Amino acid sequence: MEQGKEVKYSALSNCESYFERIQSTKKLPKYLQETLNDAFSRIPVSSFPGVPGGRVIEIPADTTIANAVKILSECNILSAPVVNPNAKANMNWRERYIGIVDYSAIILWVLESAELAAAALSAGSATAVGVGAGAVGALGALALGATGPIAVAGIAAAAVGAAVAGGVAVDKGIGKDAPTAADNLGEDFYKVLLQEEPFKSTTVEMILKSYRWAPFLPVTLDNSMLCVLLLLSKYRLRNVPVIESGKPEIKNYITQSAVVQGLERCKGRDWFDCIAARPISDLGLPFVSCKEVISIQSNELILEAFKQMRENHIGGLPVVEGPKKRIVGNISIRDIRYLLLKPELFSNFRKLTVMDFIKTVVTLTQDVGKLAPPITCRLDSTLGFVIHSLASKSVHRIYVVAGDEEVVGVITLRDVISCFIFEPPNYIINHFGFSAEEMLNQ
Repeated sequence: MEQGKEVKYSALSNCESYFERIQSTKKLPKYLQETLNDAFSRIPVSSFPGVPGGRVIEIPADTTIANAVKILSECNILSAPVVNPNAKANMNWRERYIGIVDYSAIILWVLESAELAAAALSAGSATAVGVGAGAVGALGALALGATGPIAVAGIAAAAVGAAVAGGVAVDKGIGKDAPTAADNLGEDFYKVLLQEEPFKSTTVEMILKSYRWAPFLPVTLDNSMLCVLLLLSKYRLRNVPVIESGKPEIKNYITQSAVVQGLERCKGRDWFDCIAARPISDLGLPFVSCKEVISIQSNELILEAFKQMRENHIGGLPVVEGPKKRIVGNISIRDIRYLLLKPELFSNFRKLTVMDFIKTVVTLTQDVGKLAPPITCRLDSTLGFVIHSLASKSVHRIYVVAGDEEVVGVITLRDVISCFIFEPPNYIINHFGFSAEEMLNQ
């Protein structure tokens, strides 16, 4: 218990130190900061515009991963609340929803599965990975509640074992050694992932328990927008579900992107124009130094790009070239969907470079040769320009460049929101008790 407490408070401390660093760099007059805080604290959540179409997209917990990716992609959303399929109409939200699934959880599952599948394929035979007992053992582990790498290793071994036994991989000589397995993983792993059991039937609920990324912490309609803005900035949530007291269904779903788009619509109001006219450097942006910006070279493998996102818990990377890191593109965590929706990409997954991946996606989704330029700004750009770029392009980050397009910083939606508010003493704790601390360590 004591060790767990140390982890919990460490996470909270890291969060607070980050926010304190942001606040120390902001140069808004104190009276303006206090005025904005007071204004947002008086605006109820019920006044925030609803989601497009008026209905929050939900995903049943028994939805397969492949179908979940299709839903997220078709609806052009990054995440969705996961519903207990056995929930009754009179259940409260704690029983109706089991969490939030997003591309972050899916990418962790795909990468973990890919690595384990390569190792399993390198074993070279159905016997080595255990088709019979392995499959039973894996499913048994899941039935007993095993999650994470242990359970995934079991289903990976079982699924790949079945594929080897069925001739999926044997004909191509896979299984002789690990490098051969890795080099030839793409096409066969894709078949395993979407066509073989139990991978084929892996559900959202299974990966939600193993790869929880987005905490589920709803607010009520009578909570303040200051509360929401703090959750989306200081407390690092990407989305905040909105519920109505006494009712189980989510009424609204407020994302970082929706808030910044809302700020964009405040053009013409004195308080907004006063802040938006300031150069980002006056507000301490970007909050991270150029040395802290994580990037990926265009000739590195796309697998490495997604691994970097996984290891650093970030949603995107600038694609750069040369020692000066000249930006030539951008990779987002949501791009993992193409590996599941476009089998053509998986045929060469282990050898595909970042730039080849970008070009291939363009040929599959747009006109050939029309690479979208990365979204950038400069140190003398105004906050208004940054907000307009993020809102109009529906992106989650903009890269700060200098000189010959050299990346010197990154500004995220969370950073922009942080410019407008600060947390009064114990504000969130007074609203949620200790749930905010627990949320950070889920």
